[in-house]
Amino acid sequence: MKTSLFIVDDHYMVIEGIRSLLQNERDIEWMGHATHAASCLSFLKQHQPNVILMDVNLPDMSGIELCKEVKKLYASVFIIGLSTFNQQAIIRNMMDNGASGYVLKNATKEELLAAIQKVMKGDTYFSWEAVESLKDKESKAPVITRREKEVLKLIAEGLTNAEISEKLFISVPTVNTHRKSLLEKFEVKNTAMLLGKVYRMGLL
Repeated sequence: MKTSLFIVDDHYMVIEGIRSLLQNERDIEWMGHATHAASCLSFLKQHQPNVILMDVNLPDMSGIELCKEVKKLYASVFIIGLSTFNQQAIIRNMMDNGASGYVLKNATKEELLAAIQKVMKGDTYFSWEAVESLKDKESKAPVITRREKEVLKLIAEGLTNAEISEKLFISVPTVNTHRKSLLEKFEVKNTAMLLGKVYRMGLL
């Protein structure tokens, strides 16, 4: 099945550059582009792509705010932040607001395809520069219990609380307690952010 792709960027050279890189890929369906947040939101009322490549800096709204708005309205759309910047604060803000990945505008075709494929599987993708930027404060992993590690592994496999409960022979409220504990220990707000951080730390 093809992955439908949309790009939001106010620079035509960037749009055309990415389109020319990906237009002949059999697994990618190009849905078009928007140069403003407003035109992006207008487009999404009629069509929802699988993946949006979203510039962090837009003329009428920051990509971070737009990312938050799009995820609130269309939770199933995956967003990959697109930027010339690899500052930790910008990357974190994009991820905190629902992005599934972050690539720089100097990305190769192979890297863009890898990012799209990864987010489509529900995983998180960071360009090498973004990973390096995030490393500083994320090198020290929190201490988690053996049971929390088991729960974490099953969360990563996509199991629900009920399925984890059945697999580990513990109650659903207990699974929920472990899940909340993991979010607190890794200082994240949701499961996607938890898994992103865990993968970046190399714990899974």
